[in-house]
Amino acid sequence: MDLSTLFSLMGKVALITGASKGIGLSIAETFAAAGAKVVISSRKQESLDEMATQLRAKGYEITGIACNVGKTEELEELVNKTVSLYGTIDVLVNNAASNPVFGPAHDTSLEAYDKIMDINVKAPFQLMKLCFPYLRESSHASVINISSIGGISPEPGLGIYSVSKAALISMTKVFAKEWGDHKIRVNAICPGLIKTKFSEALWSNDKIMAHMMKALAIKRVGTSEEIGAAALYLASPASSYTTGTVLTADGGFTI
Repeated sequence: MDLSTLFSLMGKVALITGASKGIGLSIAETFAAAGAKVVISSRKQESLDEMATQLRAKGYEITGIACNVGKTEELEELVNKTVSLYGTIDVLVNNAASNPVFGPAHDTSLEAYDKIMDINVKAPFQLMKLCFPYLRESSHASVINISSIGGISPEPGLGIYSVSKAALISMTKVFAKEWGDHKIRVNAICPGLIKTKFSEALWSNDKIMAHMMKALAIKRVGTSEEIGAAALYLASPASSYTTGTVLTADGGFTI
């Protein structure tokens, strides 16, 4: 058994959304370290260029392409630019997400509801469709959707966000079943509480943290790097018989 190839992404092209910081950036660095050519995307080109420069200084091949995933024309441009640059797409990671509200579901406005669904569900759906012609030509295609444990067990204050992440889990399973004949694997990762800017409203709240510590088997907040490692497993040959799975990385919170 050659472990050097088991987790290798050498020669593969990976496209990652929501990747200028946090979980997305950690996944990008992990993939690049495993040999992939990586395109990172988020809304601001300046932030992407800064991160890409830092990672290229480590010897990685990284390119930043700005995209608002809520706009169809920008998703199309993102895919076209990636293919123009690297020729194909082997791995897609849908990480970009939005949660503009924190509070009871019944207080969520329709505007906020639409934004959450557009970014967290519609955008991954559209991007998977746009990438399909390239993924089906890949010898080792993998799609990884970053969901949340909220999609398994809704959390207080994150009602509609939890609904969107549950929909993403279901969509992952649908595409895994339909794309199996094309040898495209589709899986989801459900992170628990990870210390990122996106989740700061949770881990900076003493009351919430006290509740979390009682429920966690591993008594700490998770790191972006730990999600990057889980993503590498799902992107690499190590998971060649794994599709439609929902991988929780939550310190045992959902036990």
